[in-house]
Amino acid sequence: MRANLFTSTKITTRTSVALITLIAVAVGASYAQADNRKAPAVPLTAAGQKLESQYASMLSDLKAEIVKSVPNLPEDKIAAFSKARDAEQPAEAAVKAASKKLGTVGSAQALVAHAKGKWIGGADKGIAAAEAKLKNATTAVERVEAEKELAHWQQNRANGVAALNERQKNLDKAKLDETEFRKNLEAARNALAEAKARSLAALRDLNLDSTLKTDKLDAKLAKFVVLAETTPAGMARFAQQSESHEQLVEKLLTDSDLMLQMTEADGAKGGNYPQAMQIYTDIQKASDKASSTASGGALQRLAVAISLEHAVPIRQQNRAVDTNAPTTIDPVARYLHYEDAFLKGELDAGFRNLTVWDYRMVVDGDEPDEILAWGRQMLRNYRPDQVTTADYRWRYVAIVGSDVKYGSQDNQYDKPELHSFQNILMNGGVCGRRAFFGRFILRAFGVPTIARPQKGHAALAHWTPDGWVVCLGAGWGGGFVKGEGGKRVSDLDFLAIAQARAVKDSFMQVKRAQWIGDVMGEKRAFGLLSSNPEFWNIVALYLQRAIIIDAKTVTLDAVGEDIGEANESKVQEKIQAAKLAAEDKKVSVGAGGVIKIPAAATSKPTNSTGKIAFLDSNLGGKQLHYKRTGGHEPFEYTFEAPAAGKYALTSRVVTPSWRQSLLLSVNGANDAINIDLPFTVGMWEETTPIEVTLVKGKNVLTFTREGDVKGVTIKDFTLTPVK
Repeated sequence: MRANLFTSTKITTRTSVALITLIAVAVGASYAQADNRKAPAVPLTAAGQKLESQYASMLSDLKAEIVKSVPNLPEDKIAAFSKARDAEQPAEAAVKAASKKLGTVGSAQALVAHAKGKWIGGADKGIAAAEAKLKNATTAVERVEAEKELAHWQQNRANGVAALNERQKNLDKAKLDETEFRKNLEAARNALAEAKARSLAALRDLNLDSTLKTDKLDAKLAKFVVLAETTPAGMARFAQQSESHEQLVEKLLTDSDLMLQMTEADGAKGGNYPQAMQIYTDIQKASDKASSTASGGALQRLAVAISLEHAVPIRQQNRAVDTNAPTTIDPVARYLHYEDAFLKGELDAGFRNLTVWDYRMVVDGDEPDEILAWGRQMLRNYRPDQVTTADYRWRYVAIVGSDVKYGSQDNQYDKPELHSFQNILMNGGVCGRRAFFGRFILRAFGVPTIARPQKGHAALAHWTPDGWVVCLGAGWGGGFVKGEGGKRVSDLDFLAIAQARAVKDSFMQVKRAQWIGDVMGEKRAFGLLSSNPEFWNIVALYLQRAIIIDAKTVTLDAVGEDIGEANESKVQEKIQAAKLAAEDKKVSVGAGGVIKIPAAATSKPTNSTGKIAFLDSNLGGKQLHYKRTGGHEPFEYTFEAPAAGKYALTSRVVTPSWRQSLLLSVNGANDAINIDLPFTVGMWEETTPIEVTLVKGKNVLTFTREGDVKGVTIKDFTLTPVK
């Protein structure tokens, strides 16, 4: 019999099989009620009613068989487990209280920093600007306006100084108690660790190994879950449509390995297992690789993941001008897209080893397949170092910090002929748009990712070989994720699931406990923090905790919190600069006197700097990247021209945003020539030719930029004699 460890209900030592059967039968009713709320109102035909009866009988028989196989548990051991679990709650409350007190120190420090930086620092900038405006005023109106601004900022600074004094006093007071706060927090954490250890010991004392460490019930449990989540009526609605539909259902219900694979990965969206089977079958028809064991079975797992995730169609986000584009993602086309990219070696190296559960968080995007392809090509062209960086925390997603400008002022310029993600790269955005783009570019390269918002801010989390990491937001425990039915649940519960799943063999114990809970009529629990679980789900969640502890799992710290809502990171970006060889800097003169200057052939700077980086190019050789952030820096080329005269200058460039230019000075001339850079949307393009005059022999081309520059990548320059 199920035991609710959050109640004081007594549990008998030996539970009646008949009573368990009654409870199990009630599960069917609860699933049916859920189905009535979500399923389309399609009436069952006479044939459908007959099928429903068959599926219901099948479900009922499975319940009875499973219940008989589940061991009865001694009351005293259940009570001990319940008592240990209850003891954790005050220990957890003590940790929260101690953390909150220590947090007052950090809050006080942040307020002092705000007063010094944004408040007083901002006022100082305003004062300087107003004083300059006053100095340059040429009319009485301009002087009055400048004086008003100056007075405003002077008063603002005075307010900031007053606030700083008050905040500093509060910080000094909090600092006096900081040592005690830290000691109290450490003691509370130790007490909680001891309470958790007692709970795990009580769990092990239940002796559930014979049930949960063996696969003897796996096939029956998986089939039960498939039937129960779909419901007999839902299964019949699908099967009654045609003979082929009925055969698909039969094929699913007789394929124990596939059902187990599906349910272990958290099942079909919406409980739509027949629809998932239809998609899976269609994928296998479209590709003989979808059922292959080649590449470690990666493509077969991918096919299952897409089938499960797209069992409820995903609405496709199209360009505004694409009024006739498909409204939903084609799951077969989605599979073929990733299969092709995988076989071409375009996806992350870790893609081949992902589980079905992992793949679901790759293939659930709403972008068209061609936009995924664009994302991969764009990043390879523009910032190949972000594709190959050894720092998996920032691989691919670093583009958000380096090039998606923070701020919404330019969002009004989004173009209907561009996709949303191309517009975000072009015009930037606040936290939501930046997190959306970060998740998109990770999916493009086959990296699992989820939305990980927190109060007042949007962030993301993504897979790495060392575990999941939060990017562009506070660390784990500071936000939430979407659970069942779109409900917000603790991000720590998601993290626990991900960490336990990494220990694949042991994690099956967690799933078996959950499935037995399904049979016993328990509501599935997402985690200990986000739900009020009943007995078997508590067992599952504590087993999950034990797996994490035994594996000595390390939780990764968040990255990029400082640029979650800022335009430039306080941490210097680590650019994977290329080593330059003589060949990379060789200027050549070809037929007709055409001069080719590699972008890496600069005479100044001679190596990568904080602003300019020389990168290995996807086209071969090297390329120069001029960063969006970090101020301005000139770069120049010194070379020999075979003849004096006029030359047409062009360059191969990649720009992810628009309204960009270079200023060119030839041989030290004071009048700079403006070179408009095309908006290439991340692809390689050639600039419009401009005319320059060279002398025979040594020439120097000096390039500078002005204003609010955006990133540009340059492959080379070509100087063609004008005849």
